[in-house]
Amino acid sequence: MNIKDLKTPVYVVDEKAIIRNLEILKEVEKSSGCHILLAQKAFSMFRIYPLISQYISGATASGLFEARLAYEEMKGENHVFCPAYTEEEMHELCSICDHMSFNSLRQLELHRSIWEKSKVSVGLRINPEFSTQEGHEIYDPCAPGSRLGIREKDMPEHLPLGVEGIHFHTLCEQDAAPLADTVAYVEEHFGTYLREVKWINLGGGHHITRPGYDIELLKKTILHLKETYDVEVYLEPGEAIALNAGYLYTKVLDIVENTLPILILDASAACHMPDVLEMPYRPPLRDAGEAGEKKYTCRLGARTCLAGDVIGDYSFDRMPEIGDILTFEDMAIYSMVKNNTFNGMPLPDIALMHSDGSVETVRSFDYEDFKNRLS
Repeated sequence: MNIKDLKTPVYVVDEKAIIRNLEILKEVEKSSGCHILLAQKAFSMFRIYPLISQYISGATASGLFEARLAYEEMKGENHVFCPAYTEEEMHELCSICDHMSFNSLRQLELHRSIWEKSKVSVGLRINPEFSTQEGHEIYDPCAPGSRLGIREKDMPEHLPLGVEGIHFHTLCEQDAAPLADTVAYVEEHFGTYLREVKWINLGGGHHITRPGYDIELLKKTILHLKETYDVEVYLEPGEAIALNAGYLYTKVLDIVENTLPILILDASAACHMPDVLEMPYRPPLRDAGEAGEKKYTCRLGARTCLAGDVIGDYSFDRMPEIGDILTFEDMAIYSMVKNNTFNGMPLPDIALMHSDGSVETVRSFDYEDFKNRLS
């Protein structure tokens, strides 16, 4: 198939771009000795898990279903962190995961009788209370009142029996400098524990494959930890694997006038790219500019009943027409994994653009996918 043969809305993942990102990550692994894991919360297109596993060490999960997906489809290292586990989940997780991080000492002890009998390597997630980001409080695990991780004041003098790792996550779409600063702070406040463990997990939010990212500082930080504490170091990037490697193709269904032209699309911010409303976030649109930058400025909205289901205002050299196809970029991450069928909106197809330019529709969705989520 060619791109023009696809029906909209459709996500298209670019295999060549994925490989480009993976080659960067593989080099970081090789030269620093770290283990890089796909954070499935950002990108869970398991159709290409076998490809991903050729370049990095494995995957990390935020719960049982993601852990099962990685176990079945990635077949590499399998890590999991969840703020709280149920007893039923623990039995299966301990049989399919290599590493498991607990969010509290209470959870660690509650499930001790289960994990102690397994081969899983157990860690504790700490909260350094060291925020490095601005403007994204919803994604800041170190914000005041955070439910994620154990504060320094709540840690015991030494790690509990059986704990082999320390896990922290403080970043969101950031460079290596905030990581280096966080590591230095963790060393100062949690250094005793770093000398008691076998591994350190630096969490996610590492934009390693973004142009201009300071890869050398990242390597230096990893090597420092390995040499100082004699530990294995793990990173859990999600976006870095699929950054700038996907598109959302959408069609203009109608144009209404209210102060400015409003394009009604068959794609939705609320249903198909929730970060637009959640962060908020402005997705890049191919051949378009900021409002007022080009001759024609239009508002892009969805066909749901939600008044605020608006993607944003964009400008064009040519006035868009009904039937035109618009291409949103960087749509592989935090899109498919966050989809919903509010208003009965159809889920977009998922397609894979192979390195030779051919396109394959990997999955199509229909009414049954909507109905089966309901009762």
